[in-house]
Parts: sequence; structure tokens; C-alpha cells
Amino acid sequence: MLFLQLRMWFLLVALFGIIYAVTVMIGSYIGITDFYFYLILSLAMMFIQYMIGPKLVEWAMHIKYIKKTEHPSLHQMVEGMCLRANMPLPKIGIAQIPIPNAFAFGRGIADGRICVSEGILKLLDEDELRAVLGHELSHLKNRDVLTITLLSVIPMLMYRVAWHFLFYGRRREERSGNTVIIGLVAFIFYFLTNLLVLYASRIREYFADRGAVLLGNKPQALASSLYKLAYGSARLNKGELKEVEGLKAFFVNDPSRALREIRELSHLDLDKSGTIDGHELEVLRATKQVRLSFGDRILEILSTHPNMLKRIKQLSELKEAPTYGA
Repeated sequence: MLFLQLRMWFLLVALFGIIYAVTVMIGSYIGITDFYFYLILSLAMMFIQYMIGPKLVEWAMHIKYIKKTEHPSLHQMVEGMCLRANMPLPKIGIAQIPIPNAFAFGRGIADGRICVSEGILKLLDEDELRAVLGHELSHLKNRDVLTITLLSVIPMLMYRVAWHFLFYGRRREERSGNTVIIGLVAFIFYFLTNLLVLYASRIREYFADRGAVLLGNKPQALASSLYKLAYGSARLNKGELKEVEGLKAFFVNDPSRALREIRELSHLDLDKSGTIDGHELEVLRATKQVRLSFGDRILEILSTHPNMLKRIKQLSELKEAPTYGA
């Protein structure tokens, strides 16, 4: 997992380097005396957002934290994997939303929270649910929740800079051509840095999948859960999906891409059982590298999650760890 952390922190340093260079150039060229105050104020606003972020997620997801006596089997799964991973036990909650999914959040591993929705408890069997919980615990273990939060600050800040110079930098009648150009350049940097953040988000999903297997879960259990989650999300109406649109990066899969993912994965279900078993995963492992169309590659670049077929292909190549609890 050190490789993941190095890549994530390298992206963090690179993105902050970009924003530092852009702000210094803009401040020096335009000569706006309060520009750095604006920068510091924006960073302070992002810091406040980071501090209150967990509460916002709890509110948006309608989370109710549960005691061990309320859901002993769920607690046992999480406790067993935390013991195996040598990590502190996170707060465990149930999100009262119809979307079948799970997610982890918090400011760090000591402040970790792991939640499942009511929908996922009705959809997955015990092995599949444990694999999904292992995936989310791996996000906390890898500390990528913290770095993805810090990374996300940068494109948001660049967007604020672009908006400032394009619309509020000066009065409309006094706005110079140079100011507009700087605003456009800042917007381009916003777009590019956002692509890097999406890339970082996709990287962490691969590592969390691997982490779930290292915690003793079967690769086919996680693959099957992803397949079932796509079907579960596809049954929902658009209104239910829109309620959590801004938080889908937290989920184990992207519910808004459910229909496309079903088309990608349905041919893997050879016996049409609605699951992906070990034999079906072995068949996928024996195939050549997954080739995506140009449209699928573009869609993946603009997505928070990897292409599902590529993701399950990588799962098929992971060796199963010793049996859970061994």
C-alpha cells in the first residue's frame, strides 16, 4: 500500500505546485493587492469544509450509527477485519437511503466511519457484504480518504479563481483582455487538475479492491457484489440517484453508471444466476486484456470509478488470501 500512498501524495504535491505557480503569476502580473488574501480565505473555507465534511455526509446520507447489540453480525464482520488489518475499529452506521451501497469517510483512520445502506443489507449475501466492507475498510487503512479530500480542494479553488477573474475581478466595463485571459487559463487549470483528481480516485478503488482480498475475502465475492450492486442501482428512479449525485465518489461503485455496467458484466454471468462465481472469474482471467472502445475510455477518464469490466478483470488476477478468520 506504500505505492498507493506515494502516488497519491505525489499527485497532491504536483497539484499544489500547480496552484502555487498559477497564483504567484496572477498576483504578480495583475498587481491585485488583496489576491493573496482571497487565496488564504478560499483555503480557509476549504479547511472549514474539510472539518465539517463528516457531518455533511451524515446529514446527506441519513446515517444512524449502530451499537453491537443492534446489528451483531455487521459488527463482527468489521471487528474481525479490523483485527486482521491491525487498525482501530471505525464507527459503524446504516445509511437510510434506498441506493444499495457502502462507503467510508472521516478525517483519518482514527476518525473513520464505515456505513452500509439499508438497500445493500437486503441485496448481498454474507460473503459479498464482508467483501464490500473489506473494500471500504481498506480506504481507511490506506488513508486515501484524507488525501482525496485534500486533492479535491485544488480544482475547487482553481474554479473559484477562474470565476473571480472572469466575472468579479473588476467591474464589467473596466475588465481588461488580460484579466479575461487569466480567468480562462485558470479555468483550463481547473479542468486539468480535476482530471488528475479523478485519476487519483480511480487508483484508490483498485487498491481498495486488493485490500479487501488481502483481508481474507474471495475475489469472486467482491466481483459478485459489484454485479449485484449494479442491478440494484439500475432499479432505482432518477430522483433517488440525484439525491446522492455529489457523493457518489464515496461509494464502492458509481450508481449512475449501473445500466452501462450491467451490459458490460452480464456476459460474465455464464449460468445466468445473477452472481459471478469462481469459475466465471477464472474464465475472465484466462481471456486477453480487456479492450475498451474510444467512448468507454473517455467516459472512464471523466469518472470517479474505474471501468467495471477492467476492475473485475483485475480482481480475477488477484490470488485469494488465507480463509477469513484463519
